[in-house]
Amino acid sequence: MFIETVNYTDSHAPQQFVRSLHQTGFGVLTNHPIQQSTVDSLSRQWKKFFLSDDKYRFQYTPDKFDGFFPVQDAEAAKGRDIRDLKEYFQFYPWGQCPDWLREETLEYFKFARQFAAKLLRWIADYSPPSVASGYTQPLPDMLNGSAQSMLRVLHYPPLRGDEAPAAIRAAAHEDINLLTLLPVSHEPGLQVQKLDGEWLDVPCEFGHLIVNTGDMLQEASRGYFPSTSHRVINPAQATHNRSRISMPLFLHPHPQVVLSKRYTANSYLTERMQELQRAVD
Repeated sequence: MFIETVNYTDSHAPQQFVRSLHQTGFGVLTNHPIQQSTVDSLSRQWKKFFLSDDKYRFQYTPDKFDGFFPVQDAEAAKGRDIRDLKEYFQFYPWGQCPDWLREETLEYFKFARQFAAKLLRWIADYSPPSVASGYTQPLPDMLNGSAQSMLRVLHYPPLRGDEAPAAIRAAAHEDINLLTLLPVSHEPGLQVQKLDGEWLDVPCEFGHLIVNTGDMLQEASRGYFPSTSHRVINPAQATHNRSRISMPLFLHPHPQVVLSKRYTANSYLTERMQELQRAVD
């Protein structure tokens, strides 16, 4: 497995990026339009939020799932009964958010979502005809009217040494959605799983943008674009006392979008959420 690092400004970038997604489920972009200074500023502001008691005023509600999820309510990956070592805030444009964070967060959300639509156009344009013919509508159009796309701001707290033996920051999982955009964190730790079971570090340099295929795009492409297992491992002993902020943007189609003969986006999401809930019950 080789995850390509693609220069966004290169004339062959679309083909190279789509090839990497097809072969690995992941692609890494450099010289992309999401400014690292914007990401850094937003990360710093959200870190202040997580380090304050103000976060408890914005706890999620089970009916909407927007807001703050404390460590004890963190999700467990499918097939696991141990929760990840993280806390996070799920930001939706329609949902709750501290007033002092809303404008900057919403601006980033809108810009990154627009850029994701362009990447979906690349994917559609360079899908083989036999694959593209199965798309029920243009891939970027699947996002239209969707209220499910979500920016998850993750805070991985410093490790204290009393964590469960098998607990890690994010256990092996696949993303449910169409496409995920992740600006590279200052701290390494993201790994993808090869077909032989070996774990491979994702290229993780300052300013890079990691993009990966979700289950819904895998379903819509009939497996041509794989949804690859990935995880975030615990830091080495020398850096275990550092916290980490990560901001993946999960792009979801409108619930009525038909992914395949088996699923709409809504039926697929419902099935996966039920699986995740059973994992922690």
